[in-house]
Amino acid sequence: MNSTPRFAITGHPNKGKSSIVATLAEDETVGISEIPGTTRDAHSYPMCMDGETLYELIDTPGFQRAREMLEWLKNSETSVADRRASLNRFIQEFANDPRFHDECELLKPIMKGAGILYVVDGARPYGSEYESEMQILQWTGQPRMALINLIGGEEHVSEWRRALDQYFSIVRVFDAQHADFKKRIDLLRAFQALDESWFASLDLAIGVLEENRAQRLHRAAREIAELLLAVMCKRESAQLDDENIDLQLQSSLVSKLKDNIREREEQCCDVLQQICGHTKLERNIERNQLLQEDIFSERSFSLFGLSNTQLAITGAASGAVAGGGLDMMVGGASLFLGAGIGAVVGGVSAIFAARQISDVEVLGSPIGGYELHVGPVSDVNFPWVVLGRVVLFYRLVSERNHALRDAIAVSSESANSFSESMNMKQRQVLSDLFKQIREHQLIDSKGMVSLVRQIENLCK
Repeated sequence: MNSTPRFAITGHPNKGKSSIVATLAEDETVGISEIPGTTRDAHSYPMCMDGETLYELIDTPGFQRAREMLEWLKNSETSVADRRASLNRFIQEFANDPRFHDECELLKPIMKGAGILYVVDGARPYGSEYESEMQILQWTGQPRMALINLIGGEEHVSEWRRALDQYFSIVRVFDAQHADFKKRIDLLRAFQALDESWFASLDLAIGVLEENRAQRLHRAAREIAELLLAVMCKRESAQLDDENIDLQLQSSLVSKLKDNIREREEQCCDVLQQICGHTKLERNIERNQLLQEDIFSERSFSLFGLSNTQLAITGAASGAVAGGGLDMMVGGASLFLGAGIGAVVGGVSAIFAARQISDVEVLGSPIGGYELHVGPVSDVNFPWVVLGRVVLFYRLVSERNHALRDAIAVSSESANSFSESMNMKQRQVLSDLFKQIREHQLIDSKGMVSLVRQIENLCK
């Protein structure tokens, strides 16, 4: 048997076979459709890390004429020991017959040594028509396991279990589109029990996947830390003819600062998607009441920033956000900018609007004349809001498996979990680091290590 574990994903059409492959191979290129019979040919999707194939998933067509095929097999069988030979004769005889194209395609990798993962839909009732499929797979003699996929619910899981137990040594319930990393690892551990020759390879694969996940987390935390440093220190400047502030020029610099910070946050989220292997993930979301909240409303701050109480307790507020004293920041804009990823990607401009943005000053220029400086943003809650948004984005993307293809959804519960997930010590450490950045416009190497470590903990 091949040293690399190979698994043929089989079953009735439109039962989520391709979703299983996309999830376990972490491959967003796997075609997924609600139209039955979309998969016409067996296609291999290796799970690779650093150029090494850990295991291989084979997406196969669904059974089309299982009863007819089983009848032919029974008529050609001479003994139980002859069953594999009968299957090979069937493939040879009907390889070019369009009636049995799908059956031949799904059997070929199995007859070459692939294990069997038979997929059914737990929301649909069990029927006798499935018995022919299961008997054919039983004839192969290959290690096999059944998955009850929760496509539309679990109403019929119990009856499926009773039927599948007759034909498969292992039966598991698995939600292909919503399984998180732990559930995917648990499924791989179940594969180990199918064939002892796969145990060592799959054990190595699980270790590599867990190590890779830890590396992804560290890379993401580093990217978020660099985003915070960039946006907290960002400023714009332009030359003046005299020491009087040019309001039109000031407005232009404010707009430029808004655009640059917005772009920098979007770049960060692009990188986070790439780290998680979701380069094609759609980031548009529909407008709703939560996403249109003013950035300085009580609800917005409770969701993405620290509350006034939390700021006061950490010693970071210094009265800056008490009552209406938000003169260092501005309000009146949508939190998520409605269209686009909003609060996570395109919404940093919500932090700015018509009022003065922080630290507007005129300084003498070394080359003569004067310079107008706008920024950096000095509101004490600014880094908390930015951090909350990108951490939320990473949490959503990192736990999202590759079978789920709809746009990212943001709920108030998931947003609110950011500030609540931090304990007092974490807030104080971060507050001290933010203070260092504000005062010095940089952070030392020890501080960066600490900032990355804190963000890793928040992203888990």
